[in-house]
Amino acid sequence: MAAEEPAEEPPEELAHAEVLELFQEALARLVQDPLLCDLPPQVTAEEIGSQVALEYGQAMTVRVCKADGETVPVVVVQNASVLELKKALRRHIQLRQARQGGVQHLSWKYIWRTYHLTYAGEKLADDKKKLREYGIRNRDEVSFIKKLRK
Repeated sequence: MAAEEPAEEPPEELAHAEVLELFQEALARLVQDPLLCDLPPQVTAEEIGSQVALEYGQAMTVRVCKADGETVPVVVVQNASVLELKKALRRHIQLRQARQGGVQHLSWKYIWRTYHLTYAGEKLADDKKKLREYGIRNRDEVSFIKKLRK
């Protein structure tokens, strides 16, 4: 007669809030690494991925100069398109606003109707075109320029 195997205990179930707290604690420990120490305390997995990609040369930082003179560093993959840069900028601004408790809603439709992104005097007009086709490289600066009325 075979020995009876002990019944397996069901896995411990955690509430969503508990899992989220454990995840945030693990992320806080992770960002103490010298590679990731520049990241904010409430870091997202996306931000960690971007920082690691930067370190391995798979991504680049594009500095976006806003109309008020502030420069925003945005991380995109090496072969990113203009549209991907716009989406990364939007995500960066939304995360920053959420952390600072500022204005929660910006009309990005209005922003892109009112402003162009430019690099070296050239409008980045084609969303599908790759940044490198415009000559944009790591740490280059792209500016918001107000569109002229027709």
